[in-house]
Amino acid sequence: MSNILVTGGAGYIGSHTVHALIEAGHRVTVVDNLYSGHRWAVHADARFVECDIADDQCVRSVIKDDQIEAVIHFAGHIVVPESVADPLMYYQNNVVGSLSLTKACAQMGIKKLVFSSSAAVYGSPAEVPVNEETNQNPINPYGTTKLVTEWTLRDLSEAKADFQYVALRYFNVAGAHSNGKLGQSTPEATHLIKVACQTATGQRDSMSVFGTDYPTADGTCIRDYIHVEDLAQAHLDALTYLDQGGTSTAINCGYGRGYSVSEVVSCVKKVSQVDFCVELSPRRAGDPAELIADNAKIRQLLSWKPRFNDLEIICKSAYEWEKQILSN
Repeated sequence: MSNILVTGGAGYIGSHTVHALIEAGHRVTVVDNLYSGHRWAVHADARFVECDIADDQCVRSVIKDDQIEAVIHFAGHIVVPESVADPLMYYQNNVVGSLSLTKACAQMGIKKLVFSSSAAVYGSPAEVPVNEETNQNPINPYGTTKLVTEWTLRDLSEAKADFQYVALRYFNVAGAHSNGKLGQSTPEATHLIKVACQTATGQRDSMSVFGTDYPTADGTCIRDYIHVEDLAQAHLDALTYLDQGGTSTAINCGYGRGYSVSEVVSCVKKVSQVDFCVELSPRRAGDPAELIADNAKIRQLLSWKPRFNDLEIICKSAYEWEKQILSN
């Protein structure tokens, strides 16, 4: 497969994946409405089309004109607290938009699709680490919208024998590209490592730890953090799997190791050598106590080999990115 359509390719994870695709020799077309993405983040060798995935005519035209053979679908809203506050916006964009895209793909004969899903589909699992068979019971609208799209792809795959997909269920994505040219630039980001790095670089006066009374060793939430470049590679591995005749499936993307919020904050303080201000705040709605991936499936099925499985590497790359933002 050489002609790949990437929706949301101007966003954080999408832009890293576009770079990896082009470095691997693929021809890439990016469709993005630039709601939270950035034009500068799109690789210079990718064709860029500014449109919304709900624009059926535009999407079908791109698929036809660029002879698209496979789709990687990132485009979607991703902020959990925002989804709790404005669920209709999330259903409109993440569900209705994804449905429109999927319909266009089916009409235009696309047979392979990789979907940007989330560990939020698991909600608050009774046991961790969670594998792909763990009960999916999301506790926030963001997770629900991801699960609904997974169901849509599953049902389409069962109805059309020649359509196959991989839903990659991300755990907590962080870090920046090792070339120093890409990083997380989402407006008003809520991701812990980025917020901590912004505080370390003085872009914020302080940061909050939401909840210190969870049933964990230090009372703060535990998450499985994955470097964005390793996640980008997982998308390439998923395309290879489908190209080699792989069947539709959902796969966890994580390292299988959890760190608490307090541990992450301490790590950012260590790599930055800045003792920034941290405030203790009440829990946020929609946050499970602990989410850690069982990643046996991605290692076995996709032969995925992560290169940045180290919290200090993740935090250091994120911190260097924030310093670069300040210097520009």
